[in-house]
Amino acid sequence: MSPRERVIRALQHKPVEVVPYNVGMTFPARRKMAEFYGDPNFETKLGNCLASSPSIRIEYGKRDADGFYVDDYGTRWNRQIDEDIGNPAPCLTPETMDKFRWPDPKAPGRFDGLKKARQKYPDRFLLMSVDFSLFERAWVLAGMEEFMVAMAADRGFAGALLDRILEVNLGMVREGLGQCPEADGVIFGDDFGTQLGLMMGPELWRELLKPRLARQYAAVRERGKKVFIHSCGKVDEIFDDLVEIGLDCFNPFQPEVIDVFATKERYRGRLAFYGGISTQQLLPYGSPNEVREKVAELIERLGKSGGYIASPAHAIPGDAPAENIHAMIEVLKGQRPG
Repeated sequence: MSPRERVIRALQHKPVEVVPYNVGMTFPARRKMAEFYGDPNFETKLGNCLASSPSIRIEYGKRDADGFYVDDYGTRWNRQIDEDIGNPAPCLTPETMDKFRWPDPKAPGRFDGLKKARQKYPDRFLLMSVDFSLFERAWVLAGMEEFMVAMAADRGFAGALLDRILEVNLGMVREGLGQCPEADGVIFGDDFGTQLGLMMGPELWRELLKPRLARQYAAVRERGKKVFIHSCGKVDEIFDDLVEIGLDCFNPFQPEVIDVFATKERYRGRLAFYGGISTQQLLPYGSPNEVREKVAELIERLGKSGGYIASPAHAIPGDAPAENIHAMIEVLKGQRPG
């Protein structure tokens, strides 16, 4: 069974002998592991089951000589300290929205990376990624404080901005899956949570975000593809809503804020999960033996029955010891059919 077939089976909530997995790293962690293994190409040997390619140019890690980077929306990101993502500078206001230049889903070459990823990884489950997709894109453009206030006090602006972003996203889905029908699904990046709960609360989420997310998900499902979302934090209070509007798989499934075992059982057969390996506690502060034991437990209790893709809850940060990362990889790669 290929890695892609294992992912498909897991998403169908069917038992798997070898649990699919995917390991992503920040640039500091990647450099650390390349040195640890003495191999700059070590990632090609991890056995990852997923591949992805962005539809909207974000190019994590890229920066100009001054340490800044400008993305497809015209947002300027300060990557002088955080080289992976950085901090964005707001570039849109209610007064400038009508004149704002929006990304063109039909721009030449936009989906070349997606097509190349399919060719490069023919045996992996391929996701088209829409990073900073809706709520995140809105606050990146308008500013976090400004958009959060608008959600509560200026619904006209908040709704209009979300609708314009939604229009771009729907175009990306339509064009991307049209040009690369071999893709298996779409992953939307949209952090809604803090460590304590939804940033905007469930009422505003259901009013302003849920109906628009439903349209995004429907556009993917209408094309016979799977819907993934990456949403950090404690957002399990909206899992029923996400299932209702068509989500297939939730990431990152943070064990620090979500009871991964109880939640997996509650949503058995309805929602798959991708993540679950702690990047806040286990990988940076555990011992290699603790890492091996915990990852093996996650594989056995969450993965064997299907509905789970094992993975660090986030791209592994640079503070995780190489020995711990290696211990996790050993367990993931060392699985054998029973």
